[in-house]
Amino acid sequence: MYRILRNVCIAALAMSLVSCGSSKQEPQVLYGTDITGADFAQKLQLTDHNGKPRTLDDYQGKVVALFFGYTHCPDVCPTTMADLAAALKLMGDRAAEVQVLFVTVDPERDTQEILSQFVPSFNPTFVGLYGSPEQTAETAKNFKIFYEKQVDPGKSGYTIDHSAGVYAFDKQGKIRIYLKFGQKPEELAHDLGTLL
Repeated sequence: MYRILRNVCIAALAMSLVSCGSSKQEPQVLYGTDITGADFAQKLQLTDHNGKPRTLDDYQGKVVALFFGYTHCPDVCPTTMADLAAALKLMGDRAAEVQVLFVTVDPERDTQEILSQFVPSFNPTFVGLYGSPEQTAETAKNFKIFYEKQVDPGKSGYTIDHSAGVYAFDKQGKIRIYLKFGQKPEELAHDLGTLL
């Protein structure tokens, strides 16, 4: 009886040592949604707020956080941009490896001059991108972004309903994470940091 008990204990100890030595890596926990391998959001050809033509390839080597919005947005856009700026502050020196891109869905009003004032006001490294109405529509379709102008007859101008999430790309330019609107800067910093 003693020998059987001893053999069971030795076997149990051996099993626990095997499991402790396991080289399996725990999956990375994200606050956003892992969309690694998605077959959209591959192509972008727009102009930056300095007048330079840009594609996603221009930012390879950096983690890219890409957000679609417009400068006249009353709430969602400035909140998201402020949250991204706060996230980069939390990241410290690692923030230099992250590029935030703001793509306007309002090419009618968001000129190069307006984008060059609005976008860097949140962080001087942020880049605003714009295109013709046709380029904007093509880019939005490629990124599965909804946007629609809403004219209010009682007020001057218009607003735009639009998708409000942020796409995060890894340093190789592959889409990896969808960050939902309203995620805290700490959560954004964490998820962007997982791609560094």
